[in-house]
Amino acid sequence: MAKIIVITSGKGGVGKTTTSAAFATGLAMKGFKTVVIDFDVGLRNLDLVMGCERRVVYDFINVINGEARLHQALIKDKHSENLCVLPASQTRDKDALTKEGVEAVLSDLAKDFDYIVCDSPAGIEHGAMMALYFADEAIVTTNPEISSVRDSDRILGILQSRSRRAENNLEPVKEHLLVNRYDPVRVSKGEMLDLEDVKEILAIPLLGVIPESPDVLKASNKGLPVIHLQESIAGQAYMDMVERFLGEERPHRFLEAPKPSLIQRMFGGK
Repeated sequence: MAKIIVITSGKGGVGKTTTSAAFATGLAMKGFKTVVIDFDVGLRNLDLVMGCERRVVYDFINVINGEARLHQALIKDKHSENLCVLPASQTRDKDALTKEGVEAVLSDLAKDFDYIVCDSPAGIEHGAMMALYFADEAIVTTNPEISSVRDSDRILGILQSRSRRAENNLEPVKEHLLVNRYDPVRVSKGEMLDLEDVKEILAIPLLGVIPESPDVLKASNKGLPVIHLQESIAGQAYMDMVERFLGEERPHRFLEAPKPSLIQRMFGGK
C-alpha cells in the first residue's frame, strides 16, 4: 500500500515545490516507484521544476472530472524511470478539487506506486486542505524566519485535528521538519533564527536542513530537481534528507559558516 506524504508549509515561498521535486526524485533514485502530485490548482509550478511543462496534455482536474484516464495524465520523468508527475490545472479553480475526487485518484495511484508525494499550496486554502487531509506523513517546510515558523506551527495544528487520520481517530500523521534556505552566516549575525530555536518552537523531529545555494535556482531554471546535482551542497542535503526518511542515520551537514581562507584573513576577510 502506498504511503501518502504531503510537503506543506504555512507561508509561501519557502521551497515546497523544490522540496517536493527533490524528495520525490530521491525516493525514485533509491528504487521506489513514486508519483508527485501538484495540488496548486490555478498556478502550477511543479511541472516547470520537473522539466515536463511541454508534455502536459491532461491534468489532475481532468482526471477528477472524468475527462481523462489517470494513465493519460501521468507524465513519466525524463531522468528517473521510477518517477511520474501528475500536474495541476492552470485554468481551473481550486474548488474543482473535491474530497471524493482526490480520494479516488489517490486510491488508484496507490495500486501502482510505493510513495505518493503531494506538493501542497501554502497556507490553509482549499487546495492545501485537500493535500493535508489524506496525508500519512507530512514534511513541514519552513525558512528560519519567525513568520515562516509561526505559520508552520499553525499547519501542525491542522494536521493534528483536521486530517483524515484525526477524524477517524487513527494513528496521527507522522510529522517531519525541514528547514530550508539555511544560511549559517546570517544566523551568526542574528538575521535568521538559529536551528535550535526553530526546533524548539515547532517541537517535531528534524528531517533535514537545506543550505542556501544558488544551485537551487539554476537547477529549477533548467527543469532539473537539484538533487541530481551531486556536487551541490543543496543536492547533497536533499539526498541526506531522503536517506534519513528511509531510516538511515546521517549527520546534519552545512550548519556552520565556512572558515575564511588564509588569504581572506590576510586581506580582512571574516
